[in-house]
Amino acid sequence: WANSALTTFIRSNLLLNISFRTIGTVSTAAKIGIFSGMKEINPYLCTRMEQMEERQPYDVIVVGAGAAGMMAAGTAARNGRRVLLIEKMEKSGRKVRITGKGRCNVTNARPAEEFAEQVRTNAGFFAQAFAEFNNRATIRFFERAGVKLEIERGERVFPKSGKAWDIANALLEYCFENGVKIIYDTRVTEIMTLGNRVFGVKYINKRGFERKEECAQVILATGGVSYPATGSTGDGYAFAADLGHTIEPLRPSLTPLVSSHAQIRYLDKVLLRNVRATLYIDNEPVREEFGEIGFSDRGIEGAVALRMSRDAVDALIDGRRVKLTLDLKPALTEEVLRDRIARELAGLEPTEFFGELLRKLVPKPLVMPLAQEMDIHSKCYVGKLTEEQITRLVRTLKGLTFPITDYAPFEYAVTTAGGVRCDEVNPYTMESLKVRGLYFAGEVLDLDANTGGYNLQIAFSTGRLAGMLKK
Repeated sequence: WANSALTTFIRSNLLLNISFRTIGTVSTAAKIGIFSGMKEINPYLCTRMEQMEERQPYDVIVVGAGAAGMMAAGTAARNGRRVLLIEKMEKSGRKVRITGKGRCNVTNARPAEEFAEQVRTNAGFFAQAFAEFNNRATIRFFERAGVKLEIERGERVFPKSGKAWDIANALLEYCFENGVKIIYDTRVTEIMTLGNRVFGVKYINKRGFERKEECAQVILATGGVSYPATGSTGDGYAFAADLGHTIEPLRPSLTPLVSSHAQIRYLDKVLLRNVRATLYIDNEPVREEFGEIGFSDRGIEGAVALRMSRDAVDALIDGRRVKLTLDLKPALTEEVLRDRIARELAGLEPTEFFGELLRKLVPKPLVMPLAQEMDIHSKCYVGKLTEEQITRLVRTLKGLTFPITDYAPFEYAVTTAGGVRCDEVNPYTMESLKVRGLYFAGEVLDLDANTGGYNLQIAFSTGRLAGMLKK
């Protein structure tokens, strides 16, 4: 009886809702009071119907709870908007939590002019968002959120705790304290439009049911395709393309470089500091960097290689010849280095091995690979070294060359180059110029920069501007 009575009541109440909208408002309790014979279900129905009546539509839906998405959602909510943040993973900020080897290089403290030089694509477009929320504002934001920061070499900014989680949690708290509703394990499948404007999204919830939520504004902050295990699988590019946006070709940026050098397999886990690297494309030098170079099973990496990878990847895609040359003794000219070698030889017995000489010049892991590179046996007596072999040693130390034949895939790339064309987005608002009410933030845009905190700043600046929902 109770089930059939409940069904009758709900059907009747739907009719009452329609009637009362035309003749005036009546409280839920009054409606339920009409059915006074159903006393045992009145309290439950009162509560549920009052919740339904109180529910208001969202003003904006943010897709993607990464750095840009959380900044956008918190900002919109702080400005009085009702915000729904949809994340397809089980937690927010997964990429933020692993960035900087788990330490999170939040931003870079360089002056604006120097900062702009590190943005590789569409720096002019980004300048508007940076002016709205720059690196100094980012530092203030996190320090006010209780995260103590410190500036390290290269003006890189990190949390003093050394924990990327502190940054991710500060962003999440920013959303919570401003009333953002967040749903996890939920995959958006479509941005709904009517004519040339947004009116909501369709999504599949954690139980596998398709739902839709209407709203007048949607912010796409779905990230790129780097580190796909964190949820960055390119969904935003598909949504944008379906809505008429042009997607610039996607390729890995800040990614290890793969070499065919015969000795590369012996260099795994070797880290070289204070080296000068020169990138050659078709035998022409195009970029020079000074700093650290590392080797792993993924390829040649470290800050220097990652900064050069953007140019190398584009050249390889175009079918051009690429090589990387390392100067292991950048502080010494060839002449001074030759004198240094002569002094080291004078201190050795003629019957000591060539490997002993190399150990005085380079880190131990480089001894065998360098000896093989120069085709000089490591157990050759130094007293038998010829002038031609000494010259070969000098030239190798000043120019150890690695042919670059490939690059590591998106799984190992720090960020994505390419994305939604910036000339199809309003730089002063981050709103689409093609679909009203559609905004973009973060890596989904064709914006990328060098390593050093610049890419996270792009996420924060564009997320902040998008969340302001300017017209």
